[in-house]
Amino acid sequence: MRRFCYTLLVVLALLPLSTISRPFVLILTPDDLSDAAQPSSESSADSGDTSDWDEFGDSDARLDDELDPGSWRPILEPDSGPEPKTEDEAVYYSGVAKMIAAASSGGPRVMEEAASEIEAAATAGNPLAQSALGFLYETGMMREKNKAKAFMYHYFATDGGNTQSKMVLAYTYSRQDMHDKAVVLYAELAEIAVNSFLISKDSPVIEPVRLHNGAEENKEALRKSRGEEDEDFQILEYQAQKGNAAAMYKIGIFYYFGLRGLRRDRAKALLWFLKAVEKGEPRSMELLGEIYARGAGVERNYTKALEWLTLASQRLPSAYNGMGYLYVKGYGVEKKNYTKAKEYFEKAVAHEEAGGHYNLGVMYLKGVGVKRDVKLACNYFIMAAKEGQPKAFYQLAKMFHTGVGLKRNLPMATALYKLVAERGPWISLSRWALESYLKGDVGKAFLLYSRMAELGYEVAQSNAAWILDKYRERSMCIGESGFCTDAERLQRAHSLWWQASEQGNEHAALLIGDAYYYGRGTERDYDRAAKAYMHAKSQSNAQAMFNIGYMHEHGQGLPFDLHLAKRNYDQALETDPAAKLPVTLALTSLWIRKNYASSFLVDLIDSLPEVYPKVEAWVENVIMEEGNATILTLFICLLTVLYLRERQRRHVAAAPEAALPLLPNEHGVLAAPH
Repeated sequence: MRRFCYTLLVVLALLPLSTISRPFVLILTPDDLSDAAQPSSESSADSGDTSDWDEFGDSDARLDDELDPGSWRPILEPDSGPEPKTEDEAVYYSGVAKMIAAASSGGPRVMEEAASEIEAAATAGNPLAQSALGFLYETGMMREKNKAKAFMYHYFATDGGNTQSKMVLAYTYSRQDMHDKAVVLYAELAEIAVNSFLISKDSPVIEPVRLHNGAEENKEALRKSRGEEDEDFQILEYQAQKGNAAAMYKIGIFYYFGLRGLRRDRAKALLWFLKAVEKGEPRSMELLGEIYARGAGVERNYTKALEWLTLASQRLPSAYNGMGYLYVKGYGVEKKNYTKAKEYFEKAVAHEEAGGHYNLGVMYLKGVGVKRDVKLACNYFIMAAKEGQPKAFYQLAKMFHTGVGLKRNLPMATALYKLVAERGPWISLSRWALESYLKGDVGKAFLLYSRMAELGYEVAQSNAAWILDKYRERSMCIGESGFCTDAERLQRAHSLWWQASEQGNEHAALLIGDAYYYGRGTERDYDRAAKAYMHAKSQSNAQAMFNIGYMHEHGQGLPFDLHLAKRNYDQALETDPAAKLPVTLALTSLWIRKNYASSFLVDLIDSLPEVYPKVEAWVENVIMEEGNATILTLFICLLTVLYLRERQRRHVAAAPEAALPLLPNEHGVLAAPH
């Protein structure tokens, strides 16, 4: 089993690729293993390396507003958040309310009022307001864009306990490769996130849905996020009302975690879970055990928690994890019993439950009831991480961070901590942003995605940039002194796409390349465009391959090389069969350029980029809107005829006179024409 940890390639996809982020690839080799000797004691009491680790931390039953102070929930979900505790806090929430209203329809005047109130509260030392003011300076909304001031206010807010500003600082440090600072902040944030997860299995999370799939709106993902208005949800609700236990459980999950565009409602969730257990639904029994163990929406009762988990375990192996947890902590039982806890975790592992692997990993890491074995713990964590268990990511991050079990690697620790931290309660911003977008409030959605983008969420950076590009003036983009000018909007979109591309978004890298190639929102720079396209190509983007081929064909930012141009065109077609038409035309262009370098056809091809904007508008207005494909066909036929006539003229001009046909003269004798 230990060999499993020595040479390993694990594709760790923490959340679905289609909705959130790219797969996270973790490669462990023998060089990653720590050379520290394995302690021989039965416990870790004499080991200082991990003495500060709480091996089985108490699940945190605090509300999201306590875990995420300064959350905008009271504004976005009225009657659900806490009342302001101080006058400064009341001024802060008033400013946030006006800021959101300005983004919806109020405009610059209301945004200026919001900024003034937020600044007043921040000057008085309120950390919540300092965080919001940092956001205004970072984005340049009714304040001169100033990264130094933004950093300063986020620093003060972090010192005052604001978790969102802590996310901003951690992301800022990581972008600058200051991993020694970033890792500390992300570790604290990841711990908050982990303590809010379920005990027995992976917790569902609000999915930051990607609004687009490149150039087009991601209609399927958006359809599934319309909450109670979604047709699939209505069908599910109908099935639940007719007594379908599985449907009852799913609706309960949606309400309990606030999934699929629904507002979190634990009272409704509990009602559906109780109805489902009457039908013998084991997953609902397990969730009730979790609810009573956490005291989430009910009075905490470990005895009831154990009863529900025991019932669930008869049909659901993941419930063994919750039972083992209670025995480790001594909750709901007479006393702690590590032996029994280990037995339950091993039962979960026997059914390939990721939570069981994780829990056994913790026992071996800390030497809880077993002989401490860090390498074996590493194996268990890797197996759990392979199944997407976020707590396992957290433990691997700690091992890379501290050098226990794995060699110290701060960049890797930072990346893993970030993956976990992004599942913290501040992810609620994503649900509110998507809800606004689906209701047609694009400006409000843009504001919320911009806030998430500042926190370092790649999906939010991509969504905010896409809204700017697609909706332009309707995005309600507000600049330093009013609505954004075209230049300000392009520059802000460029900055967001750039950040997304840094985090592996190949479409963002492609758009950055386009911005430099065409000079959109920045100065034209073919060299930078080529670098951006190369980055997108490394992510297997067919469009980037095509663009690189074009740049080689014309010697723009890359060496003039027709062979490399052809290779990239071919790679584009291999990557995406849908590229057949443009690749065929490009290869035809290459053939003409190679064989008829001095003909008018090459001049025609080279002139196309200059007339492209006019042709593009003509195609959009005439071809696309009117569907007049005949015009396009005639245009192509005309080019083909011109090409054939040019080819015939060259052939005739090059033929020797002896090869000309013999024609009869006036005497009826065959002779060559004069």
